[in-house]
Amino acid sequence: MNFNITKNDKFTLLDLKVDKLDNTVSPVLKSQLVVLNAEGVKNIIINMQDTKYCDSSGLSAILVANRLCKNSGGMFVLTNIQDPIKKLIAISQLDSILNITTSIKEAEELLSVAAAE
Repeated sequence: MNFNITKNDKFTLLDLKVDKLDNTVSPVLKSQLVVLNAEGVKNIIINMQDTKYCDSSGLSAILVANRLCKNSGGMFVLTNIQDPIKKLIAISQLDSILNITTSIKEAEELLSVAAAE
């Protein structure tokens, strides 16, 4: 598998273990996100620490995660994104839509604050 999944009470962490989030990985990621959502997962963190490249299919998978979480009353957070992917997200003007943090701990804190509101 191209990612590890860690579930707890508050969120599910998807730890991507690929250099490239592209059309070879994105369909599997999307289907996993749909399965998690169907299982009742509302809050998802995707850790992109090991991912150096993302194409349009990767962005599409990220947007699917964001939409699924939002539609179920939860939150989606991207964390540890590398500079080339940050630039792509900024160019695509998705930085105003997506929740982005610099660490998993920061992502957890963001989810905790959101849950308290």
